[in-house]
Amino acid sequence: MSVGRICTRSVDVAAPDESAQAAAIRMKTRNVGTLVVLDQNQCPIGIVTDRDLVLCVVAKGLDPTMTELEVVMSTLPESVTENTPIEAAIGIMRRGAHRRLPVVDDDGQLVGLVTLDDVLSLLSEEFEEIGELVRKEAPTSSTL
Repeated sequence: MSVGRICTRSVDVAAPDESAQAAAIRMKTRNVGTLVVLDQNQCPIGIVTDRDLVLCVVAKGLDPTMTELEVVMSTLPESVTENTPIEAAIGIMRRGAHRRLPVVDDDGQLVGLVTLDDVLSLLSEEFEEIGELVRKEAPTSSTL
């Protein structure tokens, strides 16, 4: 199974020169905790989370109206494509301690975001299906 099956297609984005305050307002308005930061070619260059804003701006006493996301964001060491096997994406997440990975097309442009929650939802569905199979195959007292 590939990442394209489980990734989120509607992704909130920001520019690297956007202020931390503008990003926080967008997160609040859109009810999201993550923004993917894109370059001028619509290619992901970083991710900023609500936690990043708290730890890198608020806790350091920086002015959120003057602090650009480029300073706050986590730079992207890796991204995946829609065809990347889920197992490979999990490996990337585990090795880099990433909870989110941008999904890009062949030109490196953003097409989605795969998160640890997406993977856990899939695993939960798989375990439910396995549980159903086990229940159907389990002998009952009347068949013993």
